[in-house]
Formats: sequence, C-alpha cells, structure tokens
Amino acid sequence: MDYQFKDIEKKWQQFWADHQTFKAEDKTAKPKYYVLDMFPYPSGAGLHVGHPLGYIASDIFARYKRLKGFNVLHPMGYDSFGLPAEQYAIQTGQHPAITTETNIATYRRQLDQIGFSFDWSREVRTSSPDYYKWTQWIFMQLFNSWYNKDADKAESIAKLVEHFELNGAAGINAVCDDEILSFTAEEWKAKSHNEQQSELLKYRLTYLRESTVNWCPALGTVLANDEVKDGFSERGGYPVEQKKMMQWSMRITAYADRLLKGLDTIDWPEPLKEMQRNWIGKSVGASVRFTISDLRFTNGENYIEVFTTRADTIFGTTFLVLAPEHELVASLTTPEQKSAIDAYIAQAKKKSELERMADAKTVSGAFTGSFAINPVSGEKVQIWIADYVLAGYGTGAVMAVPSGDQRDYLFAKHYHLPIIPIIDIQNIETEADPTKEGHYINSGFINGLAYKEATAAVVAKLEELGAGKAKVNFRMRDAIFGRQRYWGEPVPVYFKDGLPYLIDEKDLPLVLPEVDKYLPTESGEPPLARATGWNYKIAADSKVSPPSGGGDLEGAGTFPYEHSTMPGWAGSSWYWYRYMDAQNDTAFASEEAIEYWKDVDLYIGGSEHATGHLLYSRFWNKFLKDIGLVVEEEPFKKLINQGMIQGRSSFINKLNIDLIDEQGQKIIDNTSSDNVAIFYISDDLVKKYKNDRDWIKQLENNLNEKYHLKLSELKRKISLEHVSFTPWHVNVNLVNNDILNIEAFKKSIPAIVIIPSSYSKMEYLLAIGKSKKCRNPNSTW
Repeated sequence: MDYQFKDIEKKWQQFWADHQTFKAEDKTAKPKYYVLDMFPYPSGAGLHVGHPLGYIASDIFARYKRLKGFNVLHPMGYDSFGLPAEQYAIQTGQHPAITTETNIATYRRQLDQIGFSFDWSREVRTSSPDYYKWTQWIFMQLFNSWYNKDADKAESIAKLVEHFELNGAAGINAVCDDEILSFTAEEWKAKSHNEQQSELLKYRLTYLRESTVNWCPALGTVLANDEVKDGFSERGGYPVEQKKMMQWSMRITAYADRLLKGLDTIDWPEPLKEMQRNWIGKSVGASVRFTISDLRFTNGENYIEVFTTRADTIFGTTFLVLAPEHELVASLTTPEQKSAIDAYIAQAKKKSELERMADAKTVSGAFTGSFAINPVSGEKVQIWIADYVLAGYGTGAVMAVPSGDQRDYLFAKHYHLPIIPIIDIQNIETEADPTKEGHYINSGFINGLAYKEATAAVVAKLEELGAGKAKVNFRMRDAIFGRQRYWGEPVPVYFKDGLPYLIDEKDLPLVLPEVDKYLPTESGEPPLARATGWNYKIAADSKVSPPSGGGDLEGAGTFPYEHSTMPGWAGSSWYWYRYMDAQNDTAFASEEAIEYWKDVDLYIGGSEHATGHLLYSRFWNKFLKDIGLVVEEEPFKKLINQGMIQGRSSFINKLNIDLIDEQGQKIIDNTSSDNVAIFYISDDLVKKYKNDRDWIKQLENNLNEKYHLKLSELKRKISLEHVSFTPWHVNVNLVNNDILNIEAFKKSIPAIVIIPSSYSKMEYLLAIGKSKKCRNPNSTW
C-alpha cells in the first residue's frame, strides 16, 4: 500500500488545530523553552525556499524539546510594515493594508501546508494598531529617558530636570549632544519653557537633529545604508544622493560599550559577533582642536575638531580633510575656490557612505582655500574636503598624516602636499608606514621618545593648551529613526513652537490616517502630510504634562503631528516579548509572562541581520532592562544562522580539438578525435588563456608531440585553430570548495587527460595529481 501522505498530513494537521496541540502554557511546573524564528516580511511572492530552511530546523528542535518535557513557546508572526507594499500602493492606489492582508493569507496557507508546530494563538503583525500601539509606547519611554554614564544606565528625564533645578548642569555625566550648555540652577529656572525643552532634547535617547541621509527622490524617502547599492536604491534602482535633513535619531551609541561586552555572554556564531564588534568599532584616542587661520572666525567657533587614534603623529599633520557635508565647509570656502568646492560636493552626493568607505583607490578632493594651525607645532596647514571622510563618523574631519596613513599618503601624492617622516625607521618611499616602532623625529618635544611615552606626552600637552583631551570613540553612529513614507508606525509626537512633544498615552495607538496618494506632497513633505485634518487637539481645559518633569504645558489648540514614520526595524526590535503575552491590552507583556519566559533560548535567522535587526534588538532590550520592564540584559541566548540554499552546479571544461590530415585539411567526420584522448582543462586556464593565441599554439604543439605515436597511426594531427571549450557538469560530491577530486573524477570517466592550472610545459600535461579548479554557476568565461 502506498504512503498516503496527503491524507495523513490533512488528518493530523486538522487534529493539531482542533486540539491546540502546540499551544504553550502560561503557568506550568514544566521548564520553559523558547524557540523563535525571525518572522518574515509577507511579500507578494509568498514563501521562498529560504524560509522553511530555517523553520524546519527550529520546528524539529521545538518538537524534540516538547518530547523531553519542556513547555515550548514556538510562535510565528509577520514583520508586515515594508516598502514593497507601499510601492505597490503608489503604482496601483491600493491601500498597503489590503495588499499586506492578502499576502499574509498566502503565507499562512503555505505555512499550514508544511505542517509546522507553531502556536498560532500568539500570532503578531507589526502593522496592526494593537501591536504598534506598544512600539509607539516604547518610543515614548525612550523620549522620556537620558543615559547617565555614572550609573551606566538609562534614567527618567524627570530625574535630569530635578538635578538641573537643584545643581544646574554641574556634575552631569551624560551621553548627549556636543553643544550642551553650562548653567546654574538659578539660570535653569530662569529659562523659558521652550529654552528648557530645547536643552533637554540634547539629552533624550530619541531626539531630532540634522543628519546626512541617503535620500531617494524617486521613492520620496530616506534609505538605510543596506538599502542602497552603487548609488541606487536596492528596490527600483532609483538614484540616491546624500542630503542633510532633520531626522529622528536614537542614541544607540550610549549603549556601545554594553553592546560590545554583551557579545561575550551570548552563544552566537563568532563571525556574526565579529561583524557587530567591527560595526561598533571602539577606538581609544584623543580629540584635537585646530584653530582656523582666518579673521572671519575670530568670533564664535574658530576651530576644527578631529578625533585621532594616533595623537603621537600630530607633528606629521600636513593638511586637514573635512567631509563634503561638514557644517564649516561653506564658511571656509574662499570665493576663488567656490566653484570647485560646489562641483565636488555635488559629485559626492551621488555616492552612499558605504561606497565612499569601500572605494580606497579613487583619489579626489578639493581645496577650500583656508588654513588651520597645528596646536602643538604652530604650523599652518591647508584645509581640504574629500569623500573618504564621512560627516557622521567622529567629527567629520581628520588630521591627515600622509607618512602614516595610506589614504592620506595617496591624497598627498596626488595633490603634491608635504609628506613628513616622523619616526626614524619609517619607510615611506612607495607607501605610508604606520609603524609604532622606533623613535620620533621631526616631532618637537617628543623627539627621541618611543610610542607610549610620546602619546602620553602629546595628550598631556593638548590638555595643557586647552586644545584637546583623551577620548574614546565609536565607529557606530546614532541610529536614524525616521522614514519619509506612509506604510510605517506613526511617530506619537506633535509640534508646538517647532519643538516636539509626546501625545498623551491614553491617545495610543496613533493610527495611520487615510491619504489621497501614497506619494510625498508637491512641496516634498512625507505622505502623511496629505492627511486632511490630521492634527493633535488639546482642549481648552486640558493640561498636558510634557515629558520633562518641568511643569505643565498649557494652552488649547491644534498642533501638527510628526509626518515621518518609524523605520522598518522598529517593530522587530521587541516582538519576542509580545509573543509572551500577545493578547494583553494593558501592557506590551505582563510582568508574570516576562518573568516566566525571560528570553529566547534558541533564535534562528540570517547573518545578514547582524548590524541591523540583531543590533537594534539588543539595544532596545538593554534599555527596557534599564527602566525595569524586562529581566534579562540580552534577548537571545543562543543564535544559529541557517545558511543559504544555493542552486549550484560544478563544471569542468572539455577541450574541443580538431583533427587534420597530412595535407592540413580538417577531418569532417571527427568521431575519431576521442580515440586520441578526451582533454579536460582547468577553469582558471580557460579564463586566462581563452583568447591567447600564443598559448593555444604552444598547447597544440605540445599535444601533437605528446601523442605523436597515436596520431601517426591515424595519419592525423591535432589542430586548435578553432579551439572551443564545453562546460561539463561534474558530480558535486566530487567537489569541495570549487576544487575537484581528480582521482575520483578520473575513476568516473577513465579515458581522460587533465590539463591542470599549473600547466606551462609539456611535462605538466599528465600531472593528474594537481588540483583542478571547477566553475560555480555564478562565474562566466
């Protein structure tokens, strides 16, 4: 009797659904085990083969843990806000919610057909108002918080206000903007309400500031770095440019050290942890101020601040380089240099930050016409702009030391700028030499010192002069938390006098309004600006307490909402907690549920999320722990990357030869050619020599010499005048990392001769033991 798998699957899937077989219990004496897959974005194409690759693995493990007596939570949901649904809405006019609902139905049907053991009673959808109410609520907690470096945790903004009222700004050690004010308690109390709110915005964990972003005019939105490729949007292929905009940001940098240290406490693949370490990029160095040598800057900010990990090399600084977006570029540019600077800025806007970081070979820049003074040597140095400096990393300016940095070296060579050796053993004839060995020369008061002593002496001198100080810097920047598009969580904020205020919690969720189109307005505002009458209304008898601890904000009126929406990663930065208590309408999850389930025991998903979702999730989890809402510092104890399914084949190339007679005429019936031998040739040789007639002629002569006796019997010669190569499929079991097991292949097709990649002379022709490179399906020749 045949195995009737369709009938059996149907029967048992119905049984599981009717009896809620896989529903997790909330109260039980069983030990808990939480198995989680990264939930999918419900695209129109339905599940792709990569989804069940991970889901099957987690499902097997979830079933195993149930059989071992564990209370297993194995839920599923949908990360259902996303740009594809909005683009479809722009093209068709259909609301993204309708498209998303249809796609989710397809996903659910496909998931059910496979027969996974998901607890569907806990399903979540990030685009549901019942869900994003709590995403908005968490945003409000972030807005209401600041990071106290002394306590090494987030605290209520009301506590900061209390300190200001008692002690002023003295004694505050916070992660905050650079341009904070110094004031006494009396001066704080004397400030207007708006002045106080403006100052508090510099401390909040979510805040507004002008940022350089990837702006896509065609899509009408800001794109994340991973959504841009070669200067074009990944979706649609539209041009992307660098642009400065007022954007919501989150102070993930406040948690940089904790994010680094936490990696040592979790069981994740080491390559993924290394990706996060590199992204965070902790550097220990010094900040240095170079005074601008220009009478126009005698008042106000008259210096350029840089961060360097090599303060010891300061005497080798021969020019400064600013990012094209640096705020001082316009004022530093002289009239003579304006056209060159403007042209260069326009050119730089066409590249994403990732492209600028990756392109280490192209040398380009423009001289501003201005100069700065080296604070320790007193030397005057030129100020340039170049796209290898990024506005968002460090201060957006670098002190260029061409003798020790290769990019600076190439720049100096290209523009004929000085290169000063600063260490006695430096070799800078052909490239920069970043050595820390030897003793300093051409370096003033540190001449003769070694690296450690010289570094300490320079930092001490900078602090003495008031021109710098020791500093720890991170490559990671605060996360931009706004998108100029429709299909996303509305930000629960309204504006009064240009300042942001939170709406009242009782007004959550702030639901997406209806709009006539899903495009930006004609004036370039986000799509939400199209909503008619979409404003926050405060009644005449209301007193709304601003999130400051600084008294009530009085005044009835109608105030505009924020028109940007949250980014795609907002809803996925806390969703594992909602699965713990998915139906709760009074909290994102109850204390009892969080105390029981605690964290995710096994998380399965792709490594492509290393510096996105996985980093932001850890950030939000640590914040929620700081304010007492969750019990674990890290959200995912163990993480497994399921890898990628590759539809691959392996090829070896057959060398097609012609046989000619003694008069040099080609034998039309060439069936006898295989009587000589079947020749297989290495793929890298094909790529290298396919069009090299000299090499092909040499190969022809060598083959004729090698097979002289056999060819004489046939009265034939080998001709490669019209040589060609035919790729043959190879059993993939004979290939490891694109290297063919030649002995195994020879046994499978015995009558062969392999021309290895090391072939150059006759004696190598039959060197069967040499490795043979195969071609994977993505390569061409």
